[in-house]
Amino acid sequence: MTQRSVLHNTFIIERVYEAPPARVFAAFADLKAKAQWFGAPPDWTERKQSLDFRIGGREHSSARDGSGVMHVMDGIYHDIVPDTRIVYAYDLHLNDNRISVSLTTIDLKAEAGGKTKLTFTEQGVYLDGHDKPQSREEGTNWLLDNLGKALA
Repeated sequence: MTQRSVLHNTFIIERVYEAPPARVFAAFADLKAKAQWFGAPPDWTERKQSLDFRIGGREHSSARDGSGVMHVMDGIYHDIVPDTRIVYAYDLHLNDNRISVSLTTIDLKAEAGGKTKLTFTEQGVYLDGHDKPQSREEGTNWLLDNLGKALA
């Protein structure tokens, strides 16, 4: 029998990007723009991404790592305020195992000089020891660093 467990965690990451809120928002809202920074490392295979960016819309991202494990993210958008806020829930799977379910809020604020302060808040439930909050926060930092490079 599989040992069942849940671990709850919240983390907050802040970034300031050298781009106005509309441009940062567009990097989340447009599939081509998002594909430039969001997703698996470049050496992973069988990549798929889809994005229906609207309230009630869904997002899917999947790729296979070097050891053959399929990583799958499926999300749904609950609140979108253009250039200001995005709220979505998503779950992650490794092969057929759901490893977590999360609620994410992205808050965008205009800063002086045409910059944007992004506040990323994620409330996660990590299931059955398959994932750890520290790993998720590290991965999110990597993605947000990639976003910064894409916006530069």
